[in-house]
Amino acid sequence: MAWWKQIVLSLMVAILALGTWVAFVPAARPVLERTGIWAPLETVGVFAVMERIGLGPAGDNADARGTPGGPPGGFGAGAPTVTVAEVVAADRTDLVTAIGTGQALRSVTVTPEANGRLAEVLVQPGQLVEAEDVIARLDSDSERIALDRARIALEDARDTLERRQRLQGTGGATEVQIREAALAVRNAELAVEEAELDLRRREIRAPIGGAIGFLPVEAGNLVGNTTEITRIDDRSSLLVEFLVPERYVGRVREGTELTARPLARNGLALEGRVRALDNRVDATSRSLSVQAEIENPDDMLRAGMAFAIEVAFSGEVMPGVDPLAVQWNRDGAFVWALRDGRVERVPVRLVQRRDDVVLVQADLEPGESVVREGVQLLRPGLEVEVRGAAGAEALASDS
Repeated sequence: MAWWKQIVLSLMVAILALGTWVAFVPAARPVLERTGIWAPLETVGVFAVMERIGLGPAGDNADARGTPGGPPGGFGAGAPTVTVAEVVAADRTDLVTAIGTGQALRSVTVTPEANGRLAEVLVQPGQLVEAEDVIARLDSDSERIALDRARIALEDARDTLERRQRLQGTGGATEVQIREAALAVRNAELAVEEAELDLRRREIRAPIGGAIGFLPVEAGNLVGNTTEITRIDDRSSLLVEFLVPERYVGRVREGTELTARPLARNGLALEGRVRALDNRVDATSRSLSVQAEIENPDDMLRAGMAFAIEVAFSGEVMPGVDPLAVQWNRDGAFVWALRDGRVERVPVRLVQRRDDVVLVQADLEPGESVVREGVQLLRPGLEVEVRGAAGAEALASDS
């Protein structure tokens, strides 16, 4: 067979296949329109020839619109059946994201109040303690001796005062001697209190409740009032400091809710709130320093961990549509709006996507219906039959 005959035969087969597809598949026309093939075929009269032999395009005939029980080609009678969703009013959300490092709610370095030799250490790293718990002791022999001596001196001063008070009635003691004895008793009492204080200072106590850190010292070491015994962290909550752009100054406040995600724990999202704001914007970065407080359930977080912080601010109210309602062609995104029983193509500009709703800029009003299922058979001005409003309640509750 000559080569030109093969080409003609191939073209005839291709045209026949294309005609069959257009005639029996309702989705053919939207595909050809998007690819720019429909208009040239219509210009050369391909579809006119098809109509003369009774094979009109599936989406253009009343018989091709189909009903739920019709054949695949769509030759059942009636308007196309579609599912619609309601347009809702939703707030546009401005999401601020930042990275911050966690620190303990309270953190204290423990040092002795006096110099001496460490007699014993009573805690282990990681142990939880309460405020005022004894965590270590210094040698205290000399302080105990000083306390016993002060108590003996106090007993002697009290005996002297009692003896002179008894002699006062017989003239054996003057008023001046009694006052001197009372003063001696008071000084002895103060000496006892001072000796007791010195003895208490030989005990190293936890200033706050929390978890014990590493212990760089051990029993037998000589320590002073600058020696670090350990560090105690109160991890009941963590503080995270991060930066927000200066345009959000006035919108972020104490108590503003946020979400914190530990970078080391994928999928874990923790609720938190803004605890404090800096009193000025950094002139170099044009950012405001913000401190957030995050709860630490089950003590699973540690100071020094990195967190991704998300703060959501509500913005202007915009139309929100079901994600399935958004369609595309060569001119961009659009939706099929149902107005007076007929569908109308409405161009939209996507502004923000959420899980169950897409915020758009469009000529749409809350309460209107848009087609979410059955869009393959639609063209402007076509009457449709609404099967249900699936998804409208979900959209409304999400907004």
